[in-house]
Amino acid sequence: MTDGKIDREGIHIDRELAETLHIEEELDSNVVGVYRFPSPERRKTSGAILFGFGFISFWAIPFPAGSIVAAALIALGCWMFVSAWPLKVDEQEALRVAGTKVPFAVGHASASVRFKGWRSRPRWSVVVYSATEPPDARGLVVVDAVSGEVVEDPYFEPIEPV
Repeated sequence: MTDGKIDREGIHIDRELAETLHIEEELDSNVVGVYRFPSPERRKTSGAILFGFGFISFWAIPFPAGSIVAAALIALGCWMFVSAWPLKVDEQEALRVAGTKVPFAVGHASASVRFKGWRSRPRWSVVVYSATEPPDARGLVVVDAVSGEVVEDPYFEPIEPV
């Protein structure tokens, strides 16, 4: 791409080019602002809908098939309802917690949500780099997105100079 530039800050595309190519908002580096990860609590609505369809299918579909479909929909609805954890800790709070758990000053950091267990409890995986230029250490801290506690032993290691 000749109109973009690549430097230590990343890949940048001019705003006009991004608009011309119809680059999606989440891929457009020109979009700035706070991003809020949607809460898994929205699964409650889907679970309730599936639960309702399960009861309806029990009466609407003739006997053996109706019972099987109803049981499957009710089970899936129940699972979605019990796995609807509230996301009480946002990305910024997870970054703050992770920064206090590593033995170096944090420079660059990034957080992503992952889910653990059969009930899909949300956790932030936070990757941190030291504030030196270039970074001489990195670490990984896993923060529970419901309680805000560090749930695994933080991992950190030195980075060998190149």
